[in-house]
Amino acid sequence: MTTAAIIVAAGRGTRVGADLPKQWRPLGAMRVIDHSIAAFALHPAIDAVVVVLHADDMALAASLPATVQVVTGGATRDQSVRAGLEALAARAPDLVLIHDGARPLVSAMVIDRVIAALDHHAGAAPALEVSDALWSGEAGLVSGTRDRAGLYRAQTPQGFRFAQILAAHRALATAAADDVEVARQAGLDVAIVAGEEQNLKITRAEDFDRARAYLERTMDIRLGNGFDVHAFCAGDHVWLCGVRVPHDKALLGHSDADVGMHALTDAIYGAMAEGDIGRHFPPSDPQWKGAASHIFLAHAANLARARGFAISNADVTLICERPKVGPHAGAMQHELARIMGIETGRVSVKATTSEQLGFTGREEGIAAIATATLVKS
Repeated sequence: MTTAAIIVAAGRGTRVGADLPKQWRPLGAMRVIDHSIAAFALHPAIDAVVVVLHADDMALAASLPATVQVVTGGATRDQSVRAGLEALAARAPDLVLIHDGARPLVSAMVIDRVIAALDHHAGAAPALEVSDALWSGEAGLVSGTRDRAGLYRAQTPQGFRFAQILAAHRALATAAADDVEVARQAGLDVAIVAGEEQNLKITRAEDFDRARAYLERTMDIRLGNGFDVHAFCAGDHVWLCGVRVPHDKALLGHSDADVGMHALTDAIYGAMAEGDIGRHFPPSDPQWKGAASHIFLAHAANLARARGFAISNADVTLICERPKVGPHAGAMQHELARIMGIETGRVSVKATTSEQLGFTGREEGIAAIATATLVKS
């Protein structure tokens, strides 16, 4: 089952009263569009992200993550969504989530609810029940009241089975307010799942203040570090950050002695105040003798996700004279990202020597330092 996300960010956002469209304006440490993209790019169930931009904003595309696909939108929202769907047509994911780029605070839980509902429905979308009294007005005066029973405030992402929503957009004869309307015109059922107040759409200038208040209240950022050392022993290769590197020695350890992966695993555990590898995989337990270190790293990453954290970035430094890490750094970066379920651009692997000083300088072993940042919003 593959799932793609389309971030629709082709609007001009004129009501916010700024020179830049709202999606490109700063919100905390990132721009609005960066928050929206990260919500999906960091979600373990999302396999691809497409961002739809206005033609005038294509020069800004270079500032977006290299892992997202950027396409040019149309004159209306449904035309922009259609452009995003067509960009995915060749690979045809099973499911697609369509999200407003101006909703920067969508949570992983809302995304999870939409995806889960698609097990039983052709479409699903988050919404909030209308709780306020409803009036109609004329010339600045209340002219009547409306029954709020059965009314909802629509949100995104709106999720669908890809083939069905693509066909619905291709057959669309009249403009639609959102993709739920497109789906319903095609006869598709759309389930309502619980939305969240923080999943607001930035429309006016004051919405930035509301969004900042949610960020300050709900953002939980954790930083962890890890350090590990393994001595050399007889052998013909070492395991470093999940990659088998030929060498005239091996690394000594209870498991496969992957010093880089051990340091990174401890960094993730440390960010959650969960101790180290030894707490979760005691070396006294014979079942872990010779174990592949990806077991430990995957456990730490899954534990972080279960606690509601996304791994924002990871940085590993290997300290040794030999073997040379540079030729293998790209493969190590990719493997660590794969194990943790995050994009490769959020993982750094580099190496340094100790200028022939100390045990690493004497080539008696390898040391590793790692840092990991976890974010919960």
